[in-house]
Amino acid sequence: MTCYGYIRRVPTAKPNGYTQRYSIRRRNIPGMKGTPLDDKLVDYMIDLFPVEDDLLKELQKEMGQAEIPTIQISPEQAAFIGLFLKATGARRVIEIGTLGGYSAIVMARALPEGGHVDTIEVDPLHAEFARKYIAKAGLQEKITLHVGSAIDLLERKLGNSNPYDFAFIDADKPSYIRYVDLLLPLIRSGGVIAGDNALAWGEVTDQHTDREDVQGIQAFNQYMAEHPKIDAVIVPIGDGMCIGAVNHEN
Repeated sequence: MTCYGYIRRVPTAKPNGYTQRYSIRRRNIPGMKGTPLDDKLVDYMIDLFPVEDDLLKELQKEMGQAEIPTIQISPEQAAFIGLFLKATGARRVIEIGTLGGYSAIVMARALPEGGHVDTIEVDPLHAEFARKYIAKAGLQEKITLHVGSAIDLLERKLGNSNPYDFAFIDADKPSYIRYVDLLLPLIRSGGVIAGDNALAWGEVTDQHTDREDVQGIQAFNQYMAEHPKIDAVIVPIGDGMCIGAVNHEN
């Protein structure tokens, strides 16, 4: 779930007084350049490639009024995930952490006719809220909301499902590795597992943290990086997503 924050980079001299270039601080790759994402650039991307319609804006507003944490994925993440699903031809998606239904709706809209999202939410009140907006979006036939522990549901109810093309994890951070282990047999070879908050609110490099959620993300990123059946990378949008392609032949 997303918190807005962006990596700070050190400005270098302006060549010919025209182009501002940035070197990423403490990078070990000679000549590597990058551009910092400030609020203006993020707003530019969101405005140019909008993904939020009136329903999603209403959903977020009502989440706040209902005292449901407004920690859903960011608009630029929503645009990226939607495009990614379309580009890869995904038809079956599984999500851990429905919250208010924002990401489930975004993903379901990106799927072709006959596509389906299974989304899991542990909190019954959040699930009730999400169901209302899934219905408002007219996606009752495209989204199945399962209420309960994701571990129990993955082990018992969903363990024999047809293979999924994409899995999105956005739930309790200390359980991410367990979720990956349970999801791996359910994802087709060539399918993708993605976990949100890979940058841990800017604290992912803090080796002295005592926060269990940050420690969970650190362990998850390492696990994805080293798993023999997963080729992974961190995409630095929103609070970062660690995305890995599954290869069951390894």
